[in-house]
Amino acid sequence: MRLRRRGVRLWGAWILAIAYFWMARPDTASLWVGGAVILAGLIVRGWAAGVLEKDRELAVSGPYAFTRNPLYLGSFVIGAGAVVAGGRIWIGVVFLAFFVWAYRETMAREVGRLVDRFGDGYRCYRDAVPAFLPRLTPYRPPPDTAPAPTRFSLARYTRNREWEAALGGVAAMGLLALKAAGHLGQAG
Repeated sequence: MRLRRRGVRLWGAWILAIAYFWMARPDTASLWVGGAVILAGLIVRGWAAGVLEKDRELAVSGPYAFTRNPLYLGSFVIGAGAVVAGGRIWIGVVFLAFFVWAYRETMAREVGRLVDRFGDGYRCYRDAVPAFLPRLTPYRPPPDTAPAPTRFSLARYTRNREWEAALGGVAAMGLLALKAAGHLGQAG
């Protein structure tokens, strides 16, 4: 079921992206505001990817000190920016529904996997840090369970392939800019 849901999520995202670009009505203002929001999401994702040692150590520093899922939060912010950049705010309802459908189960499944892998250290972290919306102050793990804080590393960012999200953001903004300039046509 997991593989099937992942495939549906991937194909669904592509179908929604094509429909989005067809229906988008970007203008200069929507591109600037949406682009700034997309950039904020890319920064959150990039920061998270630069401190994450997947499956090797529990990430509780950097953006993980504020939210347990900064990669998903960054993706949400990027999507919200794309909605604004596209100039059709109603697309946001579709985006929100798809995001919740695609990620709610994934986040819940990851909790079980992380409890199995990191035990009480993760349980303590889970109980103190929200799953999605960030807390206002950074999490400080108890001294007896605290892993060493992880600093941002460009090598980790690259190894976690986060440059792909940045490339996707640039490509999306480029297509929207071309559409705004009238080079790709406008949907009715």
